[in-house]
Amino acid sequence: MAKQHTIGLVVPFAKDEVPFEGPIMYPGVRFIPRGTGVRALTPEGYEPAWNAILPAAEYLAAQGVDAIMVIGTSLTFYRGPQAHEWLLKELRNRTGLPVSTMSQAIIDGLREVGAKRVAVATAYSDVVNRRLRELLTAAELEVLALECFDLLEFGGPSKKSEADIIALSGGAVEHADGAQGILISCGGLRTLGVAKPLEVRHGIPVVSSATAAFWAAMRLVGESGRLEGYGRLFEEARAPAH
Repeated sequence: MAKQHTIGLVVPFAKDEVPFEGPIMYPGVRFIPRGTGVRALTPEGYEPAWNAILPAAEYLAAQGVDAIMVIGTSLTFYRGPQAHEWLLKELRNRTGLPVSTMSQAIIDGLREVGAKRVAVATAYSDVVNRRLRELLTAAELEVLALECFDLLEFGGPSKKSEADIIALSGGAVEHADGAQGILISCGGLRTLGVAKPLEVRHGIPVVSSATAAFWAAMRLVGESGRLEGYGRLFEEARAPAH
């Protein structure tokens, strides 16, 4: 019988809740959450949660988890690329575990599908979008066009429908001549069913925060993350090299 993996999740919620996507995608995995309490999709709203990330990770490490994923794309990139690198290093140093963040997961996902020039759809306002551009540029990824919902409320992204997200993403593709992929950034956007229709319509792969984080989490524990029905990133997934 295969070993059951236990993955710790540092989550942006005020409560210790597992994002709904994880158990749907990988029902055989045990997820243990620890909340940080993002208050709004603004630098001021992220700040208390940022300060709670490392203590939350240390708590999860003490629970005996196999790896830790920090959920929350903007939470982990809003201070800039250098701060994100510092965070990854500190997470590794303090927990001694395989770790990653949702920001790193979208970068890894785009690299995995070979998309260096991307059309981007986000939940964020301009100040947060600027930081996302900085993150992607530092990773040598080119943003050809960016469309956003311009949301500030923490719970706002979850109110957008899959049809809303598909329409916003399509709008970005229309302004991104030569795009090699679509990035949907914000873990709060519900994207389980959007990758396949977008890939069929536009012929390029889709990477979204909410699903890429769980793909990356599976790779932290040595699995491929391969799944059918969630788009090219999952359907062509290979186990990470050791």
